[in-house]
Amino acid sequence: MTISVAVAGATGYAGGETLRLLLSHPAYHSGDLRIGSLTGNSQVGQRVAEIMPHLPQLADRVITDTTPEELAGHDVVFLGLPHGHSARLAEQLGDEVTIIDCAADFRLREESDWKAYYGGNYAGQWPYGIPEIPDNRSNLKGTNQVAVPGCFPTAITLGALPAIARDLVEPDLSVIAITGVSGAGKKASVAQLGAETMGNVKAYKPGGTHRHTPEIVQNLQPFSHDEVSVSFTPVLAPMPRGILATITAELKGSIGKQQVRTVFEEFYADEPFCLVLPEGQQPETQNVVGTNMVHIQAHVDDNSHRLIITAALDNLCKGTAGAAVQCMNLALGWTETLGLPQAAVAP
Repeated sequence: MTISVAVAGATGYAGGETLRLLLSHPAYHSGDLRIGSLTGNSQVGQRVAEIMPHLPQLADRVITDTTPEELAGHDVVFLGLPHGHSARLAEQLGDEVTIIDCAADFRLREESDWKAYYGGNYAGQWPYGIPEIPDNRSNLKGTNQVAVPGCFPTAITLGALPAIARDLVEPDLSVIAITGVSGAGKKASVAQLGAETMGNVKAYKPGGTHRHTPEIVQNLQPFSHDEVSVSFTPVLAPMPRGILATITAELKGSIGKQQVRTVFEEFYADEPFCLVLPEGQQPETQNVVGTNMVHIQAHVDDNSHRLIITAALDNLCKGTAGAAVQCMNLALGWTETLGLPQAAVAP
């Protein structure tokens, strides 16, 4: 049986990255996966070659309008749309289609968080697309609804999770996360102009005002006996891709370096996309570009009795499209790692 896949919002960064991964997927090469409709908005009628020349296999394909009629009839639909659009489309497509939503519409468990950070109608929560969170993988197997996580929550959750789940730190986290400009999506804005971003680093939406904050908290809270607190500030850096998150928290009791090391290594020992680096080696964004990997390090600051965790990922791959394809594999009963790069391009 050939699985037909449509990508809504195909011309955006998330949509384009999803297509790049699908074109390398073994099921695509064997004929078990077919790429169907590619839909957009402002670029309807244009050929892929005009918009995304890095996808030569799809060069002659034409972008169509994003409508339920265009997407219906596919087995899997990836939604790479701005938040607030996915819920309406999902309702119109129904339960016959496996929908993998890369927006925020179905991520949050609490309606109050949605109202506070996004506004508008709350659509509920779908199975959440970080398989590496304990018990999440079973929820994703065979599902026809997936909420792909945010890029910042993926890096911060996977960085902090071993420390929270194994009771190494007080659940009061301070996070600074540096990100490339593609995280804001492919849109025209003054803040995204080259003259504004090149040679410039700036913090934005500081101290818990970023929309990803409640998502981080809800991921970590089930693994803590005490209330989890996250003070999160993102920093925009002049690079196209990548996130480097630095998480600090106070160590509990007499926990030392060896215990921390053992916990992190054991926690991710069987996770193909989470690499705990050798002691003393720090994650770098260049080493995860184009991959579905998260590189993690945990360092004990003896002077302040704090744990410093660093985590790097590619915001467009593991932070979005890679997670989406990983979840598609699980939903369809395929091997989870299919089509997902572990080796980066370096330098």
